[in-house]
Amino acid sequence: MRTDQPAPPDLGLRLAFYGDDFTGSTDALEVLAFAGYRCALFLAVPSAQQLHALGPFDAIGIAGASRGMSPAEMDAQLPPVLAALAALPTPLVHYKVCSTFDSSPATGSIGRVMDLAREAFGAGVIPIVAGTPALGRYCLFGNLFARSGTDGQVHRLDRHPIMRTHPVTPMTEADLALHLGLQTAQRITKFTLPMLTGSTDMMDSELDRALADAPDALLFDGATPGHLTDVGRLMQRLCAGRNGPLFAIGSSGLEYAMTQWWGQRDASPHTRKGTAEDHDQFKAMPQVLAVSGSASLLSALQVDTAIAAGFMDLPVDAAALVAASDWQGSLKALGDRVIKALLDGRSVMLHTARGPQDPRIEAMLAASAAQGLTREQALHEGGRLLGQRLGQLVDRTLRAVPLGRLLLSGGDTSSQITQHLAPDALLIAARLAPGAPLCRVVSHAPHLRHLEIALKGGQMGQADYFVKALRGTARGRPAGQLLPTQGD
Repeated sequence: MRTDQPAPPDLGLRLAFYGDDFTGSTDALEVLAFAGYRCALFLAVPSAQQLHALGPFDAIGIAGASRGMSPAEMDAQLPPVLAALAALPTPLVHYKVCSTFDSSPATGSIGRVMDLAREAFGAGVIPIVAGTPALGRYCLFGNLFARSGTDGQVHRLDRHPIMRTHPVTPMTEADLALHLGLQTAQRITKFTLPMLTGSTDMMDSELDRALADAPDALLFDGATPGHLTDVGRLMQRLCAGRNGPLFAIGSSGLEYAMTQWWGQRDASPHTRKGTAEDHDQFKAMPQVLAVSGSASLLSALQVDTAIAAGFMDLPVDAAALVAASDWQGSLKALGDRVIKALLDGRSVMLHTARGPQDPRIEAMLAASAAQGLTREQALHEGGRLLGQRLGQLVDRTLRAVPLGRLLLSGGDTSSQITQHLAPDALLIAARLAPGAPLCRVVSHAPHLRHLEIALKGGQMGQADYFVKALRGTARGRPAGQLLPTQGD
């Protein structure tokens, strides 16, 4: 890392993060906002002038799309982003990954990011925080466990009913040191549960012993909020005395760790008390547009629940939008149906799959194979292209219909659609589901100026997620407003 640059202005930042997709980015933003810290999400690293104009901020995030990138794409796109993050006046930079760490050597490689970060952030240990108890994610002896939204049970990740069958990055290994070890040659040491159960002095001694072995990365266990508070204190120790930010990898468990430690250590003068309660209520909407690009079982349940509640059912023919020669015509026809339904007062549920066995998935892969792509290429490139074309559809819809709320499901789909819309920033508006909040769009574009947007991963939310987003909370509904009838 270069040290001959002039010192940047002190903007009061405690943390900056880069989210490897948009749903994960709003998850981290939610934790910071609900803890009372001033924060915003950008699509690119903001300049000091932008931060001064929109801030001040305690933390900022950058919403990226690296979760769907190949290593070659990461090599081309991430170095300037990492360099810009390393130049920010903050003690800690977090590369935010999905709470299930799903990735592979070929797609969304977390290990490749660790390698690229060395050039921007220099030598030193890379902390890895995986446990996120608030989301039902627990890391024990380096093994990640996750609660399933389909049966409510906690499963080791390689036995998880959703994650073991992920269509792009199935998780076949729960030991994160082994999982990430397939993606990088860097040596990963574990800071396990027994090391977190002693006194503060004992934990400090354990940390010193772990660092004495000069590991490249240190994977922290965490199964309770108390564990995360201790991890936050240890992270603060790792930040101390550095010439530039500490680079860390992790889920939003890292934000929980840091905000819990900050809250225990001192009361920030920038913190607004009661922020979490302020976000508990949000109003109903006359109608919403929901777009689901997730193939998870939980997403299928959420789609089914929305349709049963009266959302118009609009299946997306993914093969027609991705591989057909007349895809423009198919996209226009689908967009026409969406716009008409919304103008008629209906809420709309667009979906590309209803579960991992939906035949539309294989139809898209077969159509892509007919164009000469391998199955892996079809999963990687076809999914991204589908998201980009759905982005065109959503943008056209918002220009035609003055919607107040947009709901996006699926990490890659949410990232591609939001990138196409290109808001200036996102601010947390309300609590919708843990890890999937409602956000307010900051934009000068007329069709985005009053828009709220919710971005969720396939494993986030309850069955009624989309219905709740339409109906709001009881106290959040405008006085005297009746919910619209969502009939045929």
